[in-house]
Amino acid sequence: MQTLTRPEGTEPQDLHFSRRTLTKGATTMFFAGYAVAALAADAKPITTSSDGIFVEEAHIPNGSSSPLPAYIARPRKPGRHPVVIVVNEVFGIHAYIKDICRRLAHLGYVAVAPAFFYRSPVDLPASTDFKIIMATVSEASDAQVDADVHAATNWMKAQPFANAHKIGITGFCWGGAVVWRSCMVNADIKAGVAWYGHVEKLIARAGELHAPVLGLYGALDKGISQESLADMRAAVAKAGKQAEIKVYPDAEHGFHADYRPSYNATDAADGWARMLAHFKMHGVG
Repeated sequence: MQTLTRPEGTEPQDLHFSRRTLTKGATTMFFAGYAVAALAADAKPITTSSDGIFVEEAHIPNGSSSPLPAYIARPRKPGRHPVVIVVNEVFGIHAYIKDICRRLAHLGYVAVAPAFFYRSPVDLPASTDFKIIMATVSEASDAQVDADVHAATNWMKAQPFANAHKIGITGFCWGGAVVWRSCMVNADIKAGVAWYGHVEKLIARAGELHAPVLGLYGALDKGISQESLADMRAAVAKAGKQAEIKVYPDAEHGFHADYRPSYNATDAADGWARMLAHFKMHGVG
């Protein structure tokens, strides 16, 4: 894993009518800090420099009068690069998700994080009320989210910097479940990596998987049962599909989230390496 430093701003690029390049001091549609409801008092999160990559915001057409906002980080090197859709936790797009995108961009990926909860007036990263957060998240139906993922992949396929044949998806917590589902319903997705995403409602649909999934989970996760993971493994095997579920014995839910008390640096690094290997093995890289 490469050394990551604190961001020192970004360089401008040519403006596009549907995209806004972020520069020092520029305003942004996304929350500037970390999700306050989960931020550890002693957190020292990884922060990745924007030097050497392009960072921009986009409005992706999705059939709505208000297009889908997205945070994008991508290599400066010309050409078409593999794509990773980054799906957020219940807290929406905040510093952690944006940093994930920048990490991937430094590794040669076009990383795009759609703002799936943009239809709500609630500023999720700034909220400390979990009842409001979960109520807002529940308003985003599976069908709506799946359609937004389709919009993102369709838009990416039309971009001169993206390789339309190398699109993967990764997601965390709420986003982990989106990964499993996207690998069932989105033909553009070639591989998925789900970080501690619920599988209970998807076990019966294991036969719909068309893209291989790597699931990364913690044995100490109080919200996701080991029984449900065992059931998903069995369902995948019975259906003859490709999926691997890795469980870390000493990890809790959110073990990759370096701004949260649950962060486990060792398991997070191992999971990240496995994610990259999974993408490359299945043609996304």
